Amino acid sequence: MKQGTGVSASLMAILSSVATIGCCLPLGFAAALGAGAASVFLTTLRPWLLGLSVVLLGLGFWQQHRAKQCSIRGRLIGNVLLWTALVVVLGMILFPQEISAIIADRFSGK
Repeated sequence: MKQGTGVSASLMAILSSVATIGCCLPLGFAAALGAGAASVFLTTLRPWLLGLSVVLLGLGFWQQHRAKQCSIRGRLIGNVLLWTALVVVLGMILFPQEISAIIADRFSGK
């Protein structure tokens, strides 16, 4: 049986944590993207999405640990994605307003 290396868990953790910033987007930027309704919906789901992100990160690290125990050499891309997912999720948990402001400034066209 082939053991996972955590790539899928890392990608899903990144996706679910990025989905949580819908609540923090400024209204003008959200309206420009047509995501006003999604923002309201995602605001209510934010704790669940962040929880899912943390669980998926835990699953990714567990899969990586199990692969090492079975002498399966992990792929570099899997390790990079897992640690990138950790940084993204921690950023979304600790600095949601700052990250949404950076994204809004980046795409506002000013």
